[in-house]
Amino acid sequence: MTIVIRMPEVLAGATEGAISRWAVAEGDVVNIGDVLAEIETDKASVEYQAEESGTVARLLAAEGAVIDVGEPIAIFAADGDTESDIAKAIADAGVGTSVGGKPGVASAAPAASEDSSAPVPVPAASTEHTSTDSTPTGVPRSGDRIWASPIVRKMAKERGIDLIGVIGSGPLGRIVRRDIDLLIASGAFARAATAFVASAPTAPAGAPLAAAAANASYTEIPHSSMRRAIARRLTESKSTVPHFYLKADCVVDKLLQARSDVNEALGIKTSVNDWVVKAVAHALMAVPAANVVWSDTAMHQFSQADISVAVATEGGLYTPVLRGVERMAIPEINARIRDLADRARQGSLKQDDIEGGSFAVTNLGMFGTEEFSAILNPPQSGILAVGAAREKAVVVNGELAVANVMTVTLSADHRAVDGALAAQWMAAFTRAIEHPLSLLL
Repeated sequence: MTIVIRMPEVLAGATEGAISRWAVAEGDVVNIGDVLAEIETDKASVEYQAEESGTVARLLAAEGAVIDVGEPIAIFAADGDTESDIAKAIADAGVGTSVGGKPGVASAAPAASEDSSAPVPVPAASTEHTSTDSTPTGVPRSGDRIWASPIVRKMAKERGIDLIGVIGSGPLGRIVRRDIDLLIASGAFARAATAFVASAPTAPAGAPLAAAAANASYTEIPHSSMRRAIARRLTESKSTVPHFYLKADCVVDKLLQARSDVNEALGIKTSVNDWVVKAVAHALMAVPAANVVWSDTAMHQFSQADISVAVATEGGLYTPVLRGVERMAIPEINARIRDLADRARQGSLKQDDIEGGSFAVTNLGMFGTEEFSAILNPPQSGILAVGAAREKAVVVNGELAVANVMTVTLSADHRAVDGALAAQWMAAFTRAIEHPLSLLL
């Protein structure tokens, strides 16, 4: 019996993923647990393991294709299945003879041979796929009903996009949000944006870019699937989550001395960030009401400190999670962060490494940045942006002195953490970071 393999929800809350690499080819025999593909989301690349056994009859998505969760990506065939069985499975899955508009999706099975009862021959291994045009446009058909979701219609109205003639990439040609994003990215909607042209009569829409191109050369670097996903997710976070910010200056002379003593005594090299992560966990335990995430139906309060640590890679920003940080010693935190950072740069993080957490830490102090504000990573309720420690004039017991000061900025979700609660958490963090011996207990 043929089996339709669909894009899995490899991460909680993910709505789409990109096939970064197929680990199988058409004709391969796959057993349960074998790696089918590497799927890239806005958080990480995850190996997708087969949940069914069979022979790979069709790969419906090319490498690099962005596919909605639940959409078909492959067809498995069993012994005795015919070409007509495979064609029927593809048609029943809503793929049809061509997945109109879905970027990078391979064309479906060819028509069945005259002897449709003949068993399916095992095809030679191949990595070639015929891709469709990435811009979901078509011939305008006046009078046809436009199949689109309310959010798509709203986006189209706001941007002056005429949906007549647009061939959607959803089931039965339905226009989905991805199609609008592609139209905007390609500029193909400009012919329908008369309202926007009328509101800006002084210059054509492309004039600034044209002027820049005339005076300077540039290299066009296509967006990776991860970069697009990060941009979409952060835009959604900034526009839908009510951020507010608290800033504090922490005197870290004692912290720097304690770090130096520990490194010398143990023969290791802990970073300031390791101590910051420990202080964040300490504050979450001291103010448990801040260790929460918001949901539409209830607040989820956690009993341990699961903290994401931002790791920059060439492909984008990963935020792997350290779990139960309040129980870890500083050297263990150092080892765990190093391991997660190495695996993030190698693209070998697992699903469990990147899911969950109520709080995050991002540190740009090593680059000399004195202070900055960070964007929340939903559904987390807080993220602490850490700047560089620098010498600064401070008042100690009524006298002017010079101390090493580190500025930290808390971004919080006001739905889950109000101002007074955030201030209590910041006070607890500052106490912990300025009295580092408490972090060694």
